[in-house]
Amino acid sequence: MSDNNPPLHSSIIALISLASGIAAKHPDMGLCQLDKLRQMGMTESQIQTVIEIARHIRDEAAQKLDSAFDEKSSLENAMEEASNNGQACCSSTASGQSCC
Repeated sequence: MSDNNPPLHSSIIALISLASGIAAKHPDMGLCQLDKLRQMGMTESQIQTVIEIARHIRDEAAQKLDSAFDEKSSLENAMEEASNNGQACCSSTASGQSCC
């Protein structure tokens, strides 16, 4: 970042922090940022827009992850059924410990 650029306004930082906290499922849930944004005069409508977008991104990411897992799981099941050898999907460590 260049030293010639002015720093981000504190309201922008609070919005980014709120949105990223929601999207990341952070346990603090952005409550501190909500208070700061209200004190700065951010409208409830603007705050709700940020919350809606963050939740959408979080939920969409979870759906895509679930879909990718389901697809991979289906492929693994199909491969296991095709092999019909009854072996587990993973091998053991050198000392014989199962990784499954």
